[in-house]
Amino acid sequence: MPIKLAGNLTSRGNSPAGDKCPIDRAMQVVGSRSTMLLMREAYYGTTRFDTFAARSGMTEAVTAKRLRELVEAGLLSRQPYREPGQRTRHEYVLTESGRDLLPAVIALGQWGNKHLPREGSPWLSHDECDARVQVELRCANGHVTDVDHLVLTS
Repeated sequence: MPIKLAGNLTSRGNSPAGDKCPIDRAMQVVGSRSTMLLMREAYYGTTRFDTFAARSGMTEAVTAKRLRELVEAGLLSRQPYREPGQRTRHEYVLTESGRDLLPAVIALGQWGNKHLPREGSPWLSHDECDARVQVELRCANGHVTDVDHLVLTS
């Protein structure tokens, strides 16, 4: 028998997801503000440590720790580079896993612009037509849906 969760969300199992919850697993990896700011910067094209620290506003120690965690989690890879006359350093490049997180990050920004608006807040637009980019819930059959029509299935 389905279990009613908060709102109209229904579970087709004995209990909510519990320790199998993919939201919990994802939040264990990307659940801090500093992690999300570094991912934002990676999406903006940042690859160098100094730029990550400066653009995120974090200390070098926090930046180093979070970048190390993102590499360990597989969202960024660490690749060597060397400028002429300099020692070898490393840059941080998005992996497939990191790129796959982008819709969730865009959804957070979309929510923030709607529910926590600020004058001059940026938004993303499609470079070919200049229309705003938005994230929406859509089933595998192409139907747009909302929380009133979701069922948690295991």
